Amino acid sequence: MIELNNESGVEVDTKRLIQLATFALDLLRIHSEAELSVLLVDVDTMTAYHRKFMDEPGPTDVLSFPMDELRAPDPDEEPPLGLLGDIVLCPTVTAAQAAEGGRTPEEEADYLLIHGLLHLLGHDHAEPGEKKVMFDLNDKIIAAWTASRA
Repeated sequence: MIELNNESGVEVDTKRLIQLATFALDLLRIHSEAELSVLLVDVDTMTAYHRKFMDEPGPTDVLSFPMDELRAPDPDEEPPLGLLGDIVLCPTVTAAQAAEGGRTPEEEADYLLIHGLLHLLGHDHAEPGEKKVMFDLNDKIIAAWTASRA
């Protein structure tokens, strides 16, 4: 189950983000009843969250708060059920940085939603090897999503 709340004050295609999250969870074989919450916030709220939870100044694009530490199952395992956690996105920040990644604001939001989801599933990018695995998987999911919509 995916719950999305837009408290950002910015118009966002929330239906698309829910569809993308559903697509990614299906692709990763996460149980269809696993719970995910996505919150879209304004710059001031994201700045406060970034300071409070990461002890970093200024706003950021995405934050993830895992709950049950679910992981994508191996091919011979059953999909896990539980609480994935919360993803907080700031559409104003993602739109502003989209061009840096060569993406539209919508594509940047898509990319960062998947980035946040992968963090919920235990992926990280602190070490070069971890970063490659995480970013390659992020790119693979986005490519599959794009191909599915063509």
